[in-house]
Amino acid sequence: MLTIINEFASRGCKVDLVLLRAEGPYIKDVHESVTLVNIGANRALFSLPFMIRYFMRNKPRIVLSALPHINMIACVAQRLSFVKSRIVITEHNTLSKSVMHATTIRGRWLPIFMRLIYPLAHTIIAVSNGVAEDLSTVLALPKSRISVIYNPVVTKSLKQQAEIPVTHTWLQSDRIPVVLGVGRLTKAKNFETLIQAFSIVLETISAKLIILGEGEERSNLENLVRQLNLVNEVDLPGFTENPYSYMKRAKLFVLSSLWEGLPTVLIEALSCGTQVVSTDCPSGPREILENGKWGTLVAVNDGQALANAMIDAIKNPSYFSNPESWSEYTLKNILLQYEKILL
Repeated sequence: MLTIINEFASRGCKVDLVLLRAEGPYIKDVHESVTLVNIGANRALFSLPFMIRYFMRNKPRIVLSALPHINMIACVAQRLSFVKSRIVITEHNTLSKSVMHATTIRGRWLPIFMRLIYPLAHTIIAVSNGVAEDLSTVLALPKSRISVIYNPVVTKSLKQQAEIPVTHTWLQSDRIPVVLGVGRLTKAKNFETLIQAFSIVLETISAKLIILGEGEERSNLENLVRQLNLVNEVDLPGFTENPYSYMKRAKLFVLSSLWEGLPTVLIEALSCGTQVVSTDCPSGPREILENGKWGTLVAVNDGQALANAMIDAIKNPSYFSNPESWSEYTLKNILLQYEKILL
């Protein structure tokens, strides 16, 4: 979203970035001409009165929103304000899986409200064909209402950042292969299975595992590392703004997720020329890897299969630097598609 916002702003469009809370590591990367609007709300629902006033005051021509709760607020606020804004909402995750793993009643009831409110949007964008299919099924939406536009992942900035030297000692030499995982430390990313699979890998070859990211599963993952006696082989250094320099130098990138929408990190790894192994989770990996053409797909939650694929990739390396594997996800290509829908 930030990439799209900044690109339109740099082209002279007047852009407001409306946030529940104007905070986080990427705030400093917002284009200087973008107006930051901080609602200061803890939950999307509490932002509805603010958003109605925002529509009435600013009369935006186009509203682009992301994430289900925010999407619904945008649709409802536009209708209640009677302002003729064009509402374009984006869906970034596989809804059925998110609901299945929801830990709150609100999360499990989400599709009921989405089924009522999403049709109010002028356009619905899904970030992958898998997400579009799932959304159409769960919400009983005609497929004609949903457009598929991939995320603008591959940018000039990504390429530049990938060349910056990395300070992690394990990546200073090629003597011991390093396996890399990147993502929020959540149940969905399933790093538990990655760590367990990595312990099987170590029975055959010497290697190191780095998992970049932060989240509520950190303590559980650290406990698992200790239980498996992997303290010297597994490192969880936390969030980094530049994972690309890690990707560029890792022997192998592994996506272990239970579900996704369109896993950006998989595309980023391909664009950095890194070998990839991924679970065949809904949705995105099979689309991105073109049924295994650009990397290995394994069953979800199968630690042994994941370990076997990792061992094979490390022992029989193949260098994936083919631009064909990531050309669909370039900023230039994706912006053209957004322009058609937004403008």
